[in-house]
Amino acid sequence: MDTEPHTERQDATRFVPLFTYLRLFKNIPSADVDVIQQELSYRSLAEGDYLLKEGSIATNLFFICDGVVRIVTQNEQGRELTHYFLKENQLVTILDSFNRGVPARESIRAACPTQVIVLPKRSLLLLYDRFPYLKELIDKLTQQTLLYKIQIRNAYLGEDAMTRYQQFLIRQPEIALRVSLQSIASYLGITQQSLSRIRRNSF
Repeated sequence: MDTEPHTERQDATRFVPLFTYLRLFKNIPSADVDVIQQELSYRSLAEGDYLLKEGSIATNLFFICDGVVRIVTQNEQGRELTHYFLKENQLVTILDSFNRGVPARESIRAACPTQVIVLPKRSLLLLYDRFPYLKELIDKLTQQTLLYKIQIRNAYLGEDAMTRYQQFLIRQPEIALRVSLQSIASYLGITQQSLSRIRRNSF
């Protein structure tokens, strides 16, 4: 099961960013919002906190209100590898685990202080029955996020370390300013010492 630090329900205004985002793609009546938000919770995380640990089953979908999360695995040497960063106004879960109910092969961790809205799977399934348009919308947005992750990651393939870092600054500057050098090095597939050297010599 997902770990749940600092979960809060009481302040409905905290859910506004989610509905503001969803309404960019679909008009959601206020009466529907009133029902949907009853199933949501709000979670605050410190840097390094887990939203989901590898080996657990993803039972929640998360909407990032503020901050950055990273999708990580560990290699055979126990070194953490960062595969993706995701930021505000993006949905995140480990999709295969969430959809099929199997243990996740990746973890989700906060890369800096982060606030998310929690959409439990069990609640979503009930809401999908009541509001069929919601499933279509959520599915579309999760697929959109998946494509975004793949496109960004593919942009770095085949490049040397210096070029990967320069492309990272160009493509994801808002992430570069907010996460640790260790996380960036992990994402770029280099050591933190190599990244420090590249930063001194870059541009």
